[in-house]
Amino acid sequence: MSPKIKKALLSPWLAIITLVLLGGVKLADPFMVEAVRLKFYDYLMIGKPVQSDQIVIANISEQTLEKYGQYPFSRDTYAALIKDYYDHGAGIVASSIMFPEPDRFGGDPALAQALAVHPTILSQTVGGCRRSNQALKRTGVAVVGEGDPSLFLPAYACVLDNVAELQANAAGIGIASTLPEPDGVVRRAPLLAMSKGEFYPAFALEILRVAAGDPSYQAKINGAGVEAVRIPQFPTIKTDPYSRIFINWNYRFKQFDVGAPTPNLTGKIVIFGVTAAGIANPVPTPQGARFAQEVQANILQTLMNGDSIAIPNWMPIFDYASLIVLVGLIILASRQKFSIVYIAGLLAAYAYLPVYMFQNNHVLVDITFNFLAAMVIYIHLYTAKFISEYLEKELIKKQFETYLAPEMVKRLQRNPNLLVLGGETRRMTFMFSDIRGFTPISEQFKSDPQGLSALINDFLTPMTNTIMTQEGAVDKYMGDCIMAFWNAPLDVENHEEKAVLTAIIMSERLVILNETLNARGLASINIGIGINSGDCVVGNMGSNQRFDYTVLGDAVNLASRLEGQSKSYGVTLVIGEETAKACATLQDNLIELDIIAVKGKSEPCKIYTHVAQTDAAWRSRHSDLLNQYRLGNWDLALWAAIELAAESQAPVFGGALQGYYKIMVERINDLKSNPPEAWDGVYVAKTK
Repeated sequence: MSPKIKKALLSPWLAIITLVLLGGVKLADPFMVEAVRLKFYDYLMIGKPVQSDQIVIANISEQTLEKYGQYPFSRDTYAALIKDYYDHGAGIVASSIMFPEPDRFGGDPALAQALAVHPTILSQTVGGCRRSNQALKRTGVAVVGEGDPSLFLPAYACVLDNVAELQANAAGIGIASTLPEPDGVVRRAPLLAMSKGEFYPAFALEILRVAAGDPSYQAKINGAGVEAVRIPQFPTIKTDPYSRIFINWNYRFKQFDVGAPTPNLTGKIVIFGVTAAGIANPVPTPQGARFAQEVQANILQTLMNGDSIAIPNWMPIFDYASLIVLVGLIILASRQKFSIVYIAGLLAAYAYLPVYMFQNNHVLVDITFNFLAAMVIYIHLYTAKFISEYLEKELIKKQFETYLAPEMVKRLQRNPNLLVLGGETRRMTFMFSDIRGFTPISEQFKSDPQGLSALINDFLTPMTNTIMTQEGAVDKYMGDCIMAFWNAPLDVENHEEKAVLTAIIMSERLVILNETLNARGLASINIGIGINSGDCVVGNMGSNQRFDYTVLGDAVNLASRLEGQSKSYGVTLVIGEETAKACATLQDNLIELDIIAVKGKSEPCKIYTHVAQTDAAWRSRHSDLLNQYRLGNWDLALWAAIELAAESQAPVFGGALQGYYKIMVERINDLKSNPPEAWDGVYVAKTK
């Protein structure tokens, strides 16, 4: 993967683009987003059930119908019920049942008289314009502040009134209609509404006003909407801009059936309504279906206890700001080590925020969309990082699997930082290995090119396996030649010794391969190996169209020249001085061959080879040969070389230097016959 593509994939700007798209969804606030938000509010507000000791509910149930007969009852019955409740100590009675039509049994006068004597609050609903009587006296509302309430308050075309004489004698009248949320669940209740320019209080608010003994309401309104509603004798009730309050559904109320023995109602507010099947429909709430009187009881208890559960006007600003901050922190954390720990802690703290705010301040904070958006952003970042790392690992695998051992490739994939691409300076060891006399071998396969290819494969496969086993990297194949190196892209301890050991094992495997070839009637293969160590530049090199991971440097070139000199010295392996110095455990087996200036280089270097068997006496005689040779004492050097050449087949050196000593005899004879003008002991190579 190119650095530009990788940078683009990991760029936080891509995550910011995702954030902008999510912000558009948040701004549009589709039904699904709102529904999840409302469900989250439900979760926050669910608490332990609290038993009310102020409100009692009277239900017209199936048992009530068995006692009183067909519904609706005569208004005389309601008059008797109201009187009975007051006789049992009720503080206030409220009816969630409306009386919009005259009583067919003629009981309206009796109920009107009961209402006049016993303070009772009647309910209203919206609709029924033909029965609306705007001339009826209503509770006044004083508006404080600047702003048009009609822009914010729920507006109804008409409000259905009760029979005029009943409404005239009631202690209060309020709208009992609820406004469900988009998912059909009732969570909030408006305390004020408007119809045809008139203010209408909520049923529960009207009960509270009557209980407080206040003649009217006050509504504080600003440019953003309703701020609060107040009953003068009661603490201020904070609302949202539409005069709504969240209902606390955790309250539980004592209930009894109308017609059953009336319990002690001393000081209680009694709300009666219908639960009988087929007459009343329950209302969906966050804690299940509730009948109208239960809904009104919960609203009233919420107002009485001052449960001002609010969503402040500044919440939208906080909402968007927290989203930006949260995503910004996730982007920063994702670029750190152990990012998942930081992000998990951040999200946990953010998830606790709404719980803390509600428990301590009764403020509802919605984090559902922001939390989901943060997760999407993190998944975006993680996916981009995962893809980037996957492609990087695949690139590493593609680049190195053909010339690194599988375990080394896995190490690079696990930690790509071990690989510095583009070129770095490292001390490394280099090997060049070539088949000697390849032309005669290839002539055996003039009519069978595929056979030659198979032979080369049979040779290269065990040699390559040996290099990889010793933690080397195969740089390239050049026909029958192998170029390998150690200590890149991963650090390799004692890479000089491992390179020499590789050459030794390669020679041993070649013996086995030659036995197989000889059995097939083919000639044996001989190889030359050159090894050198030094500093070089290693990395991806080439053109924009094609590049390879390879090495460049003088030490590399010298290794190639040393391989070419293996034939000139009659040995399989030629080792450079820098490599020989670093092979501490092989010193007794490294034999110095010469000081040579290879073709194309003026600077001389000592060269060595490896022999399996040596002893101190032979090493001393070998050193004496080299000393006489470098001093130009040709007769003494020639005599030493002839003796060693004659004895080199002995098991001391295992025949490893037989060819070398013969070549030295020829060279010394040539130097003796043609003495150089200025001999300094350095042999200048005539061939590569």
